[in-house]
Amino acid sequence: MKDIPYKIYLEEKEMPKYWYNLRADMKKKPAPLVNPGTGKPVTAADLEPVFCGDLVAQELDNDTAYFEIPEEIYNFYKMYRPSPLVRAYCLEKVLNTPAHIYYKFEGNNTSGSHKLNSAIAQAYYAKKQGLKGVTTETGAGQWGTALSMACSYFNLDCKVYMVKVSYEQKPFRREVMRTYGASVTPSPSETTNVGRQILKEHPGTTGSLGCAISEAVEAAVSSEGYRYVLGSVLNQVLLHQSVIGLETEAALKKYDIKPDIIIGCAGGGSNLGGLISPFMRDKIQGKLDARIVAVEPASCPSFTRGVYAYDFCDTGKVCPLAKMYTLGSGFIPAPNHAGGLRYHGMSPILSELYDEGLMEAVSVPQTEVFKAAERFARVEGILPAPESSHAIKVAIDEAEKCRETGEAKNIVFGLTGTGYFDMVAYEKFHNGQMDDYIPSDEELKKSFDTLPKL
Repeated sequence: MKDIPYKIYLEEKEMPKYWYNLRADMKKKPAPLVNPGTGKPVTAADLEPVFCGDLVAQELDNDTAYFEIPEEIYNFYKMYRPSPLVRAYCLEKVLNTPAHIYYKFEGNNTSGSHKLNSAIAQAYYAKKQGLKGVTTETGAGQWGTALSMACSYFNLDCKVYMVKVSYEQKPFRREVMRTYGASVTPSPSETTNVGRQILKEHPGTTGSLGCAISEAVEAAVSSEGYRYVLGSVLNQVLLHQSVIGLETEAALKKYDIKPDIIIGCAGGGSNLGGLISPFMRDKIQGKLDARIVAVEPASCPSFTRGVYAYDFCDTGKVCPLAKMYTLGSGFIPAPNHAGGLRYHGMSPILSELYDEGLMEAVSVPQTEVFKAAERFARVEGILPAPESSHAIKVAIDEAEKCRETGEAKNIVFGLTGTGYFDMVAYEKFHNGQMDDYIPSDEELKKSFDTLPKL
């Protein structure tokens, strides 16, 4: 094996020129989205009033393995890609582990996270279609920040519905969006019919991604020249995020490294799906025997305690039904500080892979997550986002197991972004004001009972 540097960089010429569509190599395809009105799989005609036409084509394509990245998007990527794959030598030393730990760092761009990979693509297709602007939701604010930056680049209007608890917890994230020209509305709000209805049914609610999605979709379909864009869950988003996994694969191959464990945080599935895509392809084809682990918050445990069923993608029930691991579209998670991991469901692609046993999932409480984040920050020099820190927590756990067994496994995880806008969360952790709320079985059953019957 070659000597491995602290940071493995790819050259510009080694950047992926294509997005990879994992669905093309899945033996069992994800279940199709379903039109709640007809009970039948959605068609392009069903989706085009909501999404851009080119994105609809990507969403519904289960067979094309590679999509060429348009030149304008590729040139934008060159501002911050390829992103480095970092060997966590300092963390390994502190843990006294024989494991080799690597993390793919996606926080080295202005938006501070991996979300820009898909935001610039979706803004590009909106501009290509001649639209005035787009609407969206955001949880912790990373997606809203990335989309506002992308829309500014293409001179598009951007309307963001931000989950109310995050709107209040992360005022500086909100102001970055406004700096890029976006309007930001706390959700649920009084500005939409569905928002008013949710507030009537749940007075004082802190909101959820499902609520914000409903409002953003309503705003899009009721405004001429607008379409809705989403930062996670959808097939098209995992397609764009495949640049993460393709670059990781290329960097590992450059130094003859074969991963044994690949770990990613999971909320809706965008970064995890992107990170694992080429490795899951090889696992499906029998070329790789690696464990792939999704890490989710114990307060919103879609994989580990959810059910695999058709459910609405949003709280207001205006979106199509998706077959996914879900807690129920009416589930309003506790206002924990991993705002980007508070979605009630999981990507249909990842849900199918998990159901087939091709990947694992664990849930972790937030105080343990912040302990891991602090430990990582003190030795690796990066303050990680709370979302990313879920992956850090399990990477540390796996490295400590290697210390006990003496196995020198290669552990790869996704460091999806930085936590410099999450200082309220870090403050509460340091002041001992953070709790580990976990929903009861009774709460989850109440939510499961509302799942649509198909």
